[in-house]
Amino acid sequence: MLNLLFYFYISIRGRIYGILYYMVFLGVIFGLNHEEIMIKIAFTEEDIKALNYERYHHPHPRVQRKMEALWFKSQGEPYNKIAQLTGISINVVTQYIKEYQDGGIEKLKEINFYRPESKLSEHKQTIENYFREHPPVTMKEAIGVIEKLTGLKRSEKQVAKFLKKIGLHRRKVGTIPSKVNVDEQEAFKKNVRTLSQRSRRREKNRILY
Repeated sequence: MLNLLFYFYISIRGRIYGILYYMVFLGVIFGLNHEEIMIKIAFTEEDIKALNYERYHHPHPRVQRKMEALWFKSQGEPYNKIAQLTGISINVVTQYIKEYQDGGIEKLKEINFYRPESKLSEHKQTIENYFREHPPVTMKEAIGVIEKLTGLKRSEKQVAKFLKKIGLHRRKVGTIPSKVNVDEQEAFKKNVRTLSQRSRRREKNRILY
């Protein structure tokens, strides 16, 4: 009995492996990969219309490309043909299809760019605390202090951008008033009084005549 069960198990397992190998063989012949063989997607009419619209009208070109790849998939095109038509690799096609599987149309609209973090960010708290206590007068001074605190030398543009990012801004400095010339001030006042007196006399003469 055990021998029969073991033979049955081996037979079934062999058939399963045989089917899988056959599927891989078909993939090689027809230019499919194993992801394409395993991933099955049922597109709704609403999604197909949305894909067709967004591939032309979405404002971002990367999202347009995603929508176009999925639209071709909805039309039954194989991965290698989609890659050829859209100018992307088969792996990227697979990635887009997985995104659609995970979150539909809205997931395809997400744009995630790699943004390397500045090395200055590792010293953010140290720099911020120091400048809160000792605000730099000039950008040149700020560059020197940052280099002394972190060992990192950065350009004026990079430092200005970093300081803005952590909430530190340049202060607007007003000009210091020059020293008042007392003699000129008195002469100006006297001149104003004289003009005022002349104006009043003219007005009085008009009233009398």
